[in-house]
Amino acid sequence: MSQIENENTQAKSAWERNAAFWDERMGEGNDFFDILLWPAVEKLLRPAPGERLLDIACGNGLTSRRLANAKTSVTAVDGSATMIALAHKRPGPSDIDYRVIDATDRAALLGLGVGAFDGALCNMALMDIADIDPLMNAVAALLRPGGRFVFSVLHPCFNNPATVQMGELEDRNGALVTTYSVKIARYVTPFTQVGLAMHGQPVPHPCFHRPLSLLLAPALAAGMVLDGIEERAFPPEKVTGTSPLSWNGHFSEIPATLIVRLLRPGVMQAA
Repeated sequence: MSQIENENTQAKSAWERNAAFWDERMGEGNDFFDILLWPAVEKLLRPAPGERLLDIACGNGLTSRRLANAKTSVTAVDGSATMIALAHKRPGPSDIDYRVIDATDRAALLGLGVGAFDGALCNMALMDIADIDPLMNAVAALLRPGGRFVFSVLHPCFNNPATVQMGELEDRNGALVTTYSVKIARYVTPFTQVGLAMHGQPVPHPCFHRPLSLLLAPALAAGMVLDGIEERAFPPEKVTGTSPLSWNGHFSEIPATLIVRLLRPGVMQAA
């Protein structure tokens, strides 16, 4: 077994074990999702009634249900059979086509239908996937000409596994002021580090850091074009985190997430 295959196996095993905890804690969304992610995802993906959309690494189906509520036809895939089972149990649109498919399996992804989708989404999952080349290559083929692919990730520049969040207290001319910042020790070289997506999850899982150039390279090599980008930070008035160094409000000038839109060149043809 190659290193990538071994890392992929470890990642899938961890998410199988964390699935029930993740479903319970994430549910139908949290502040991180509702404030940082979904507004930008919806803006860039622009789901429209009647479109056929693909939700890759859908988890418990949170994004799939939101897309289906926009009157789109949704095919949703995840490598965790437990996640897909939990997605089926969630209330909401009943016509979502959930399937267990590993996002690193190019052939299985292509089996969904070359040129069959108007748009695709991969929400907060690329950093959990050991090898994104098969996925990016497949998405370029799965989209119709003019179709768009939106993905969101932890911001690799400011919120990668080696990021240290800091708060420094200063007496500034008689006023006590706390300055919040991040310290970055690693960025250029890809690395893998085991960590927690949510405090309390049963087991840590591997997170695969890639600098922006390597994050985008396989999609660009597949012929896709960078068309939109959002960098999202919590507004300063939104302080809901339980940690004194929570992203929620304390780091309003530092984006915790990156959301990108890529297009397959060409003109969308009528179905």
